Amino acid sequence: MRIAEWRCWIEHVSSPSDSNVGIAIRNPQSAFHNGVAVLLDDFRLLVRGMMKDIPPEFQGGVVEIEVSPKTVPHPVRAEIYTLGECIPLEWSGGGAALQSRIVLYHGSFQALARLGDFDWREEAWETLTHELRHHLEWQADVANLEAYDWAAEQNFARGDGDRFDPVFYRNGEELAPGIFKVEDDVFIEGEREAGSGGGARVQVTWHGRRYQVAVPGADARAWLFLTLEGLEEPPPGEAVLVFPGQRGLLDVLRRPPSPMTAAATAVPADG
Repeated sequence: MRIAEWRCWIEHVSSPSDSNVGIAIRNPQSAFHNGVAVLLDDFRLLVRGMMKDIPPEFQGGVVEIEVSPKTVPHPVRAEIYTLGECIPLEWSGGGAALQSRIVLYHGSFQALARLGDFDWREEAWETLTHELRHHLEWQADVANLEAYDWAAEQNFARGDGDRFDPVFYRNGEELAPGIFKVEDDVFIEGEREAGSGGGARVQVTWHGRRYQVAVPGADARAWLFLTLEGLEEPPPGEAVLVFPGQRGLLDVLRRPPSPMTAAATAVPADG
């Protein structure tokens, strides 16, 4: 019932009351409209005030509302940025016991504000309530919680150089077809050319810009995870180009080779 109650409440509230926001803002008449000069501390004050307008029963399990200075670009489309995120934390196995951390990315707000007409107050309220709804949905969907938790563990093993299941990232958040996010890392599925050897180059799109990436020689049966370096606006974590392992009929009875990890430089295709 909590999600239904949340939807009922949010339909009747379009924006927070002005009495709780804008306190101590240096330029209260224009700071949140069409400007790019909203400072990090001022934005934190704005978000803190908005929390007073959220009924306490919808904040249960939210351990922190954080405003981060990070900028989080969309992996494919230019001029789109992630404004906020609900991050599930450790839990005891019951959805209702889940605790989450909600993050609003000040850098992303700044990036969008620079592009034109932008209402900081309206966008912050929409982002905050959207992520609170995600928290309630996480609590109601234990299966997705278990899959995400497993994906995060496997990604940690990958970063530590330990053995990991190469399909783990598909249990993360799907940002676009073939593109997934696990915590701060973004995984982009690519396709190797048949019979290509070491030094083959592929193209990948990141945040609206095309890049060329040299693919090292590897056993085509093995999954290849290439951490990309040189992106103009990288994610807060790693951008990883993934080439799934290629298997034929004779490989069904064979144990697949371990996934391979490497770093590669992404060179802008337009120079």
